[in-house]
Amino acid sequence: MKTTAALAVSGLGVPECLRWHEGALWFSDLAHGTVHRWDGGGEPETVLKVPGRAGGLGWLPDGRLLVVYMDEGRVYRQETDGELVEHADLRDVVGGPVNDMLVDPQGRAYVGNFGFDYHAFVREHPNSQLYAPPGPPRTPVACLAPDGSLLGLSEPLLFPNGMLLTADGTALVVAETLAMRLTRLPAHADGTLADPQPWAALISPLLWRLVNHPGLPGRITRRISALLDHPAIAKRSASPVAPDGIAWDTDGETIWVANALRGECVRVAEGGRVLHRVATSQHTLSCLVAGHDGRTLFAATVPTDDPVRAAALNTGRIEMLRL
Repeated sequence: MKTTAALAVSGLGVPECLRWHEGALWFSDLAHGTVHRWDGGGEPETVLKVPGRAGGLGWLPDGRLLVVYMDEGRVYRQETDGELVEHADLRDVVGGPVNDMLVDPQGRAYVGNFGFDYHAFVREHPNSQLYAPPGPPRTPVACLAPDGSLLGLSEPLLFPNGMLLTADGTALVVAETLAMRLTRLPAHADGTLADPQPWAALISPLLWRLVNHPGLPGRITRRISALLDHPAIAKRSASPVAPDGIAWDTDGETIWVANALRGECVRVAEGGRVLHRVATSQHTLSCLVAGHDGRTLFAATVPTDDPVRAAALNTGRIEMLRL
């Protein structure tokens, strides 16, 4: 039986990119283009609004906030006087909306992106049809220097999303949402990223081969997968896991994964073995282990990740469970 998270905050559009900073939970609402701070009491405070969808968050060493502006491929920086200025323009190096971001202790920012207009596709087709050959396009993680200049690009990945820095700072672990895996990217001393290495597969090798098959087995698998994505069926299914946001567990070795296809957070070991599942009330886009004692699992959940529908529904939630 899964443990179940409890409701903490409701009435949001698409809460995403959970962060813990200076004793409070921070998050974006990408449906409304806002950034919020919640100290655990009352309603979240709106810290700022960007001119479009807000994505990944992080802080420079001097405390200035960085926030992704998804729709125009930019990263903004909030100055000490509150002014929002452009930190980086990534339109020439990314495909589709810019997404999550990790800022390391030196102030280097690693920024992922969709690679294509995902929401336009899934409004017209089942998600499983993404894998009909040639499959979804690959796209790199962009590495920015502390001043916002481009240091380099990773090898192309399948929808690079949530990211974590290893404890020794020598590598990133990246959630490849559409590849249904976690991937390790070693980091050079200058902050650029080396070739990808496997960290955890979150789909069986057989199912992965079948869903990508160019022939009849692939067409049948993709059609069955589309049927299994019906909400009444999906919530009872344990596979696959499409990783969105990710977070280190308190042990510093295993990783919590927000499953974008299901209402759950899943804790996995390196290699992909599932150790623990926590049920949430809706699809889960981000997770974080933090809190004042560092032992609370936070989850950002939505009835739909379509920003247009979510903005109208305003039923996004923050849910939590003390581990």
